Amino acid sequence: MAVSVLPFAFPGIDNVGCLFQMRAPASSSSTQACNPALAGGTIVYTDGIADAEVLANRRALLAASGAAAFCEARQVHGDHMLFDPEPAALERAKLAEADGLATSRAGVALMIKTADCQPVLLAHRSGRYVAGLHVGWRGDRQLFPYTGVRRFCEHYNIRPEDCMAVRGPSLGPTRAEFIHYAAEWGGYFYKYLDLARSTMDLWSMTRDQLREAGIPARHIYGLDWCTASNPDQFFSYRRDHGCGRQAALVWIKEQANG
Repeated sequence: MAVSVLPFAFPGIDNVGCLFQMRAPASSSSTQACNPALAGGTIVYTDGIADAEVLANRRALLAASGAAAFCEARQVHGDHMLFDPEPAALERAKLAEADGLATSRAGVALMIKTADCQPVLLAHRSGRYVAGLHVGWRGDRQLFPYTGVRRFCEHYNIRPEDCMAVRGPSLGPTRAEFIHYAAEWGGYFYKYLDLARSTMDLWSMTRDQLREAGIPARHIYGLDWCTASNPDQFFSYRRDHGCGRQAALVWIKEQANG
């Protein structure tokens, strides 16, 4: 199956590639017939879809990026980061647990997998360091956008004010419902609560944490597509539960070191 992608370019950082996967148009695949929620290019191995179909999607995504390989982790809604991880197999394999990836290696795309959570991609202005963060609502509650940026910069001895960030398509402010606010969040996050709708503005929450980490507001971008509100374009767990996953990729182009 072909995959659809939405490219993004960090202004002035020409040797860093970046893209966000979108759902591919409906097809006559076996998945489309048996489970429409998984159809459209999912890149995560799961019950209900043949491994061969997922592998084809992953190969197509890698080809669309132009990178030589992927790095990925088993995402667990935490705040652990892996630095300079080894490339992963395209086939089903056991993965280390982490929700953040960073590298200084050219040609290796960092993969963040989502279905409503926020993919946050980072790049240093030199184009020599990139990172990807998987930020679900639990990640926001743990202040992972803040701590992830700080650890990224500390590891590579770079300054956050010299970094850029982009937040990809994810659950929008009017669809992020939390009916048990007191138990799930607490007073610190009250300013992001729409009390009338019991919804949280996770986009603003992430942006504020990136700014508090030291990234200038002018260096923070957001692709304001709500995954739950756009079923033809994105997988959404809130909307469909047992659904597929789309990927966000960031990588250092190999010709930068040639």
